[in-house]
Amino acid sequence: MSDRQTHFGFQTVDEDAKAGMVHGVFSRVASRYDVMNDLMSAGIHRIWKNAMMDWLAPRDGQQLLDVAGGTGDIAFRFLDRAPKARVTVCDMTESMLIEGRKRAEAEALAQRLSWVTGDAMALPFADDSFDRYTISFGIRNVTRIPDALAEAFRVLRPGGRLMVLEFSQLPVPAMQWAYDRYSFNVIPALGQMVANDRDSYQYLVESIRRFPDQDTFAGLIRDAGFERVQYRNLSMGIAALHSGWKL
Repeated sequence: MSDRQTHFGFQTVDEDAKAGMVHGVFSRVASRYDVMNDLMSAGIHRIWKNAMMDWLAPRDGQQLLDVAGGTGDIAFRFLDRAPKARVTVCDMTESMLIEGRKRAEAEALAQRLSWVTGDAMALPFADDSFDRYTISFGIRNVTRIPDALAEAFRVLRPGGRLMVLEFSQLPVPAMQWAYDRYSFNVIPALGQMVANDRDSYQYLVESIRRFPDQDTFAGLIRDAGFERVQYRNLSMGIAALHSGWKL
């Protein structure tokens, strides 16, 4: 038992238990993960990920580490824009990586794409190994977010860039209220219908509400050592892109 506690959605749990609980969620939903993303967001997650690529501006020769990269959405987009780049997808849930490797793009890009099982808080890579680090809808599931950001800083080369895509907070209370009604009433029900798993999607909705707002999270990125930290709201703040540089 750990003396330190954290949150798992709206539950309070021992830190030592959270990673296993998150692993269980994504193991259960892996086979329906991409379908559920399309249904939950009406496909808008694709626009957000393209916006991420626009700001990241992939270049040939770069090495990207995509953490919590699961089924490869970010990796495939990066390599589409930079065909001579290399991407390592790192995820703690092997079943998510298996789903990614099943995708047609994975076979076509096999020479430039690696799949590694690993923990965002203790990455299995040497210091100064990558030019870019991305994490998309994954950092809110990490037990200790500052540890994950410190690891991102460690594995990036000087001049490297961090980019985080994550659900965030709407600045207008009435809009946040309406979004909450949709999230709590529709998404778990969709999870039950499509993935036969209400509980996992209830957790995912709750985890969004526990994630820091845009300015607070930007402060955590600065605390990890990153400079030129900026963020951009997407869809009025339903999601946000955060950028920082290791200078």
